[in-house]
Amino acid sequence: DLDSVELPPCLVELDLTANRLSKLDPRISLLSHLRKLSLRQNLFDDAGVEPLCHWDAISGLEELVLRDNKLMKIPDVSIFRNLLVFDVSFNEISSVSGLSKASSTLKELYLSKNEIPKIEEIGHFHGLQILELGSNRLRVMENLGSLVNLQELWLGRNRIKAVNLCGLKCIQKLSLQSNRLTSMKGLEECVALEELYLSHNGISKMEGLSTLVNLRVLDVSSNKLISVDDIERLTKLEDLWLNDNQIAALESLADAVAGSREKLTTIYLEHNPCANSTNYTATLRQIFPNIQQIDSQVFA
Repeated sequence: DLDSVELPPCLVELDLTANRLSKLDPRISLLSHLRKLSLRQNLFDDAGVEPLCHWDAISGLEELVLRDNKLMKIPDVSIFRNLLVFDVSFNEISSVSGLSKASSTLKELYLSKNEIPKIEEIGHFHGLQILELGSNRLRVMENLGSLVNLQELWLGRNRIKAVNLCGLKCIQKLSLQSNRLTSMKGLEECVALEELYLSHNGISKMEGLSTLVNLRVLDVSSNKLISVDDIERLTKLEDLWLNDNQIAALESLADAVAGSREKLTTIYLEHNPCANSTNYTATLRQIFPNIQQIDSQVFA
């Protein structure tokens, strides 16, 4: 409990991370200047956070972090009309029911490591910039079309079989690691992409990438690739992760990555047949004159 802790009425930020709290101290309800409240890594269940929705004095809250507790459902946050950041990651939430009550002012929404099976009740978040839904039970990318300002979408460790960005073209960072993808199709129109993470899937061909002219980081490691394709026109690539595939030859790499030969600073190719080539490191350093890292080897 917080019995021995002073809570000055002028508090703007209250961080109670990593304690053993299960009930809210009623004094928090009087902190009318409070803008940030973190209850991360405690023992709160649904009943434990329920009083929040009645505390009018703290309705000006802009950031609410309930990450890593024991929540089973989305708490009612409708009272917080200026909420910008809402984090309920690492709980036991099995549905996003109730999320439609959250303010449309939201900029960042974190829902990772729960048991959520469906993307829904997010259509009113027109200003949302970051959506984190990794490590859930999602099978389909859906209901994303109205998130016209979304910049980062994190969907790793789900059960998604196909890419569907619902027409969004503004995303700069996209993670679909550790899903069930067998194809890259569906990315072609997402021309703002700067970072793309597709490792640990079942992708057998690199395609739909030639239009992603702003791409700086591409991770397609741990797939079923036998060649490097469709990135020869990309001129901004800095990091390229191709390790743990079935790429056989280094000879074609110079042409395959022609547009970024001067720009590339990091490449991972270990655990491919081509990594057993004679003069493997020397050949890569010759192809990429400004390379700083090959696999785990960093050059001065």
